[in-house]
Amino acid sequence: MEYKLNEQQDKLLNMLKWFHNFCESKGLKYYALGGTMLGTIRHNGFIPWDDDIDIGMPRSDYEQFISYCKDLKGEKYVVETIRTKATDYYYGYTKIYDTDTTLIEKTRKNIKRGIYLDLFPLDGAGNTKEEAEKIFKSVHWKYQLVMARTCAILPRRKWYKNLVILLARLIPSVLLNNKKQLLKIDSLCQTKKYEDSLLIANFLGNWGMKEIFPKAVMGEPTLYKFENIEIYGVYNFEEYLESLYGDWRKIPPEEKRVSLHDYIECDLNKSYLEIEEV
Repeated sequence: MEYKLNEQQDKLLNMLKWFHNFCESKGLKYYALGGTMLGTIRHNGFIPWDDDIDIGMPRSDYEQFISYCKDLKGEKYVVETIRTKATDYYYGYTKIYDTDTTLIEKTRKNIKRGIYLDLFPLDGAGNTKEEAEKIFKSVHWKYQLVMARTCAILPRRKWYKNLVILLARLIPSVLLNNKKQLLKIDSLCQTKKYEDSLLIANFLGNWGMKEIFPKAVMGEPTLYKFENIEIYGVYNFEEYLESLYGDWRKIPPEEKRVSLHDYIECDLNKSYLEIEEV
């Protein structure tokens, strides 16, 4: 499929190149995940209608990356985590933002940042399916509750899901503090060590239990062509992609070739640091 990168994808590609070079310089491991891994194999780059990048890092590399980034000063890209002081950051994973851009996402409290790269911790999930599912369940419902309390009501969402969101918002912060809950969830994700487990998981990913894999499937990070650069991805991409997407080689019908993100504003030429609060 022939296509030309749009401006947002071009900027995301620059961010991915920066991230790859940074990890190489520090000896950190990472993998392209989800739609980014699918695009890498099926399109040798972005899925043409995709507008974000998903990356995973083994927990120890993930924490080292965050630690290294604390020392970044005056950089174009900034890193935010659950430990950030920002009161409007409610993700359980890390985001890398382009400070030269503005992206306002539709949430309960509209979040003003830039375009981003999503960075997920990959954690140990034990040695059996039962162990992995037990950890997943302990994380999943707690995380879904925080997401319900912070996301927006959407007309395209089923009515009963919007009802759950409204009910979740009724829980007072003194009983359920979102930030504290995210820190507890992060600790639960680390129940098993990555190094000691035969199974690993992206517990905070979008695909539920499908994001639990044998560590051998991930293997050693493997270089693949991505647009005009090379990035690291999953070693056994066949098994990984089939688990997530089924017949991943099949291009979806045209009506499904759309972004699933809800943006109120996206300005690729204006820094979110320079605009008024929303």
